[in-house]
Amino acid sequence: MQLLTFSTLFPNAERPGHGIFVETRLRHLIASGKVTARVVAPVPWFPSAHRRFGTYASFARVPLRETRFGMTVDHPRYFLPPKVGMHIAPDMLVLAAKPCIARMIDEGYDFNLIDAHYFYPDGVAATRLGKYFNKPVVITARGSDITLLPQYPKPRKKILKAASEANGVITVCNALKEELVRLGVPAQKIVSLRNGVDLTLFQPIERESARQALGLTQFTLLTVGHLVPVKGHELIIRALGMLTDMRLLIAGDGILRQTLENLAIELKVADRVQFLGSVRQDQLKTYYGAADVMVLASEREGWANVLLESMACGTPVVASKVWGTPEVVAAPEAGLLMSDRTPEALVSAIRLLQNQYPDRAATRRYAENFSWDATTTGQLDLFTRVLQEYPIETV
Repeated sequence: MQLLTFSTLFPNAERPGHGIFVETRLRHLIASGKVTARVVAPVPWFPSAHRRFGTYASFARVPLRETRFGMTVDHPRYFLPPKVGMHIAPDMLVLAAKPCIARMIDEGYDFNLIDAHYFYPDGVAATRLGKYFNKPVVITARGSDITLLPQYPKPRKKILKAASEANGVITVCNALKEELVRLGVPAQKIVSLRNGVDLTLFQPIERESARQALGLTQFTLLTVGHLVPVKGHELIIRALGMLTDMRLLIAGDGILRQTLENLAIELKVADRVQFLGSVRQDQLKTYYGAADVMVLASEREGWANVLLESMACGTPVVASKVWGTPEVVAAPEAGLLMSDRTPEALVSAIRLLQNQYPDRAATRRYAENFSWDATTTGQLDLFTRVLQEYPIETV
């Protein structure tokens, strides 16, 4: 089976953590030995690579083609102007991807199926590309593409049209499947395949030596995620003001960093907050293993991989009760869900977990139920069925 994975959410040399969950799932699928894959991961066009332009300049520095873990990844540029970009993004993606994919076919990689990730704009563009190249399309819904974007009439209309035209739909949790059904997508068209966790990469470490190396002497909270409003870092910092015997590590970077640093100073907790910046996955396991609790206070999450990564390292979690998160945190050894998204509710959950702290080995055993094997099998079954049902003369 030859796949074309299509998504703007995919790591690259400039942003190695961007959309890493898409790459990780694909790597495990390829490891089955039953598929090969090429990746088309479009990047917004920007005219200058000069670092004074910050994130925008990083787009210009992304190579047009690179190899990651043996996979060829193409990064065609698409036009994404400010303010109106969201509305024309599907059209711009199609315009950029068509010549790239045509060249790929000319080079000898005539794929069977388009494996698209994120419904808008990626999935919308993928269905148009599927029609153009006469290939079946499967779209994976991952979170805010279903929990947020359908609130806007034009994207909602395009999302539902893409869902009707796709040959299969995957959601990363049951909550997203239920929301798609509520929006009008037939349940029989949707398969829920949750993300797994890399149990080899994320595993318990020698905890005391790690804590000593990091200078951790207090009960330590860790939160991992981009510093953007939806992740709720402000809520955690406010809670820290009431948790005077604890400290907080924040792994991630983003537009709110200065705002959050200022908040920590304002609340007089700056001496107990450490901003780690972006942390590579192979380094994250040290922080997971050294922390006492991993906290995720997000407003929206499809399936938060960081929760399972922490559990795989033996560290329980406290998380907000949103979308797919209750499907991840579903046993006492996994951790606790907040009763509400407030600093006070977060403080209560952390204190409760501290007083009823689970055995870390049991937390690891819980995470072992979430290997990638079932997800890989589910994808293979769905892709095989789609190819069998697609008119044979056009595949």
